[in-house]
Amino acid sequence: MTREILDNKPQTNLLTDVWDQRKESFANAKSEPSEFRADELMGAMFRNGPGYHYIFDLYDLSLVHISPKVAEIHDLDPETVTFQDILNQVHPDDMPFVARAEEAAIRMFQDEIGIDKVKDYKISYCFRFRVKSGQYRLFSHQAVVLSTDNQGAISKALNIHTDISHLVSENNYQLSLIGMNGQPSYLNIDVEGPHSSAQSNNPKFSEREISVIRLIAKGLTSAEIGLRLTLSEYTIKNHRKRILKKSDCQNMSQLLSSGMLDGLL
Repeated sequence: MTREILDNKPQTNLLTDVWDQRKESFANAKSEPSEFRADELMGAMFRNGPGYHYIFDLYDLSLVHISPKVAEIHDLDPETVTFQDILNQVHPDDMPFVARAEEAAIRMFQDEIGIDKVKDYKISYCFRFRVKSGQYRLFSHQAVVLSTDNQGAISKALNIHTDISHLVSENNYQLSLIGMNGQPSYLNIDVEGPHSSAQSNNPKFSEREISVIRLIAKGLTSAEIGLRLTLSEYTIKNHRKRILKKSDCQNMSQLLSSGMLDGLL
């Protein structure tokens, strides 16, 4: 990939202005440290590529915790890095989309899903990040609210950024809200249009099939997946056939690309 050099910086105020305009959804004071479900959520998140995570406070955008791997990805010092430093790595052309995606997600929770269910969803979309080499790569952004205040306003959130450029070459520039704890999912939301056009989709794959898909994404063969799941290789091959049929994909590469963009993986 040719090294990209862009003189202009991303207009990060586009994102922070969205949060300021929707401040009623966010805590109006810095919350005290509390027991987070971060470890549990990290284990449930699928990451097939280099990346890092961090926890930040929505009140003042301060970082509560950040993975040391931010140094490997962005060449940023984990001891001194700020939330603004991370935003500055977003491709300038993608920042308007990031802002629209965040605005659409907030509108969905306020007007349709209910802000009281915000902790039951994973917010997912993709954008390009500048990495240590100076190149821009496509990353998956996954965000989960960890805590709310006594009024239910958002306090702290976990963000996970994963380089998926080895799996996906082009962004679909759409937002997905992935339901957890039995909640319905809203996939492929066009953030340019009215959010009411979003469709609620129950997961089309069974829990077993999702396990198979994730192991395929990690490069395991059918035989290896069978050993991992205590199933026969024949059973795994049948799962693969059903998965492709359900997804309307021609092959597993197409399925994995779609799953990463939709936020299902």
